[in-house]
Amino acid sequence: MIIPAIPVIPVILSGGAGTRLWPVSREGHPKPFIRLADGESLLHKTYRRAAAIATQDEIVTVTNRDHYFLSKDEFLAAGLGEQRPHFLLEPCGRNTAPAIAAAALALRERYGDAAIMVVMAADHLIRDEAEFAEAARAAAKLASEGHIVTFGIRPDKPETGFGYIECGSAVGSGKDGAARVQRFVEKPDAATAAQYLTSGRYLWNSGMFCFSVGVILAELERHAPDVLATARTCIDVSPSEEGVGGLRRELDAASFSNAPDISIDYAVMERSDRVVVIPAAFDWSDIGSWSALQQLVAPDADGNRALGEALFVDCANTFVQSENRLIAAVGLKDLILIDTPDAVLAVHPDHVQDVRKIVQQLKTAGHDACKLHRTVARPWGTYTVLEEGRHFKIKRIVVKPGAALSLQLHHHRSEHWIVVQGMAKVTNGDSVLYVNINESTYIPAGHKHRLENPGLLDLVMIEVQSGEYLGEDDIVRFADQYGRGQSVAN
Repeated sequence: MIIPAIPVIPVILSGGAGTRLWPVSREGHPKPFIRLADGESLLHKTYRRAAAIATQDEIVTVTNRDHYFLSKDEFLAAGLGEQRPHFLLEPCGRNTAPAIAAAALALRERYGDAAIMVVMAADHLIRDEAEFAEAARAAAKLASEGHIVTFGIRPDKPETGFGYIECGSAVGSGKDGAARVQRFVEKPDAATAAQYLTSGRYLWNSGMFCFSVGVILAELERHAPDVLATARTCIDVSPSEEGVGGLRRELDAASFSNAPDISIDYAVMERSDRVVVIPAAFDWSDIGSWSALQQLVAPDADGNRALGEALFVDCANTFVQSENRLIAAVGLKDLILIDTPDAVLAVHPDHVQDVRKIVQQLKTAGHDACKLHRTVARPWGTYTVLEEGRHFKIKRIVVKPGAALSLQLHHHRSEHWIVVQGMAKVTNGDSVLYVNINESTYIPAGHKHRLENPGLLDLVMIEVQSGEYLGEDDIVRFADQYGRGQSVAN
């Protein structure tokens, strides 16, 4: 319990594409879902950290609606006991100010103006959860007194990749080191960053905040009224849906898309006179590049690190990550090599911030490698593209026990399904049949069909598609147990 009389609700912002961590992070499977060496995702760890500071049985996640099912799976995997998820689903990314405004308005409906929001990023790594909880307690106390609190990280090097906070006079007793924010500073050059480190007056801006619902809404009204007005309109026309698994609120696309694309830093933090900073004692990383991620792996005697199976001969300070095959490195020095089934990245550590330029080139060229992996997660399981050509595509489909694809049809392709594990229940036109291991069925173009797994084990099958057009958007959906609309394939 942080402040027993006042509700404290974690609000997790899970947006952005994590372009600097391509090819593992992509639009359809962004940075919060990246698995670390221990097998847990950044979002999984954030949920566990959030549960430790919540005084209500509720954790809010603001994320893109396309990531709802992935996020829900991570929440369930975290095993948070009585905690229930509350999802605010954005139709498009409009930066952190509209996201926080929408969350604050939604929480005002449930808890009133006094409720405390602890705003956390879904893709940060904090190992010391106890120290984070202690900082959150101190921040919640300051927030209950009317302050807007930001968490500052004590710099240990002249980092040019972070924004900085200049500390002013002490706030309160000074026991927790809280200080008024003198100013926020953009990412500096190396010489300026070195001066900041030497002065001792500057902290890294972590992008985490704590404030009461009433205070942040009042400051939005004062400094960014257009953001608040758009968010209020959106919340008013976006009803909540309460289910067994928690709350879900799909934000209205027409109104939310009109929100200004602005961060909470620019909208409020740099303008408000209520902002104070707490120097955090916990370890923190935004995992903002491959250099940061490689530091999580123990090196060998020559400074080489590996996630996955790798061999090093006459190499030094080389990092290799491989998902499913052996990587042999010979005579390499100061190199980062990231291998995925459909893309390989080779980058010098001094240029890791430039990986985003590759993603931009892929977007400009319309290349799918910026959007999806070969294996794509769906609420019912996964599919993996094994091979494709001009008029064919071969997939490996895994359907979880009790799960089902939507009742659908395709105009331009036929499908041949071969079961290799489990048993499939197949609706094919007016017929319903059960297909066992080493059996198959054929779905002609234009036929309504559905694939279900009635068993207790994963259903695994091979799908061979044939047709003039094999795009994932060739779908007409008639029924779906996950409430998806026409725009989501399978």
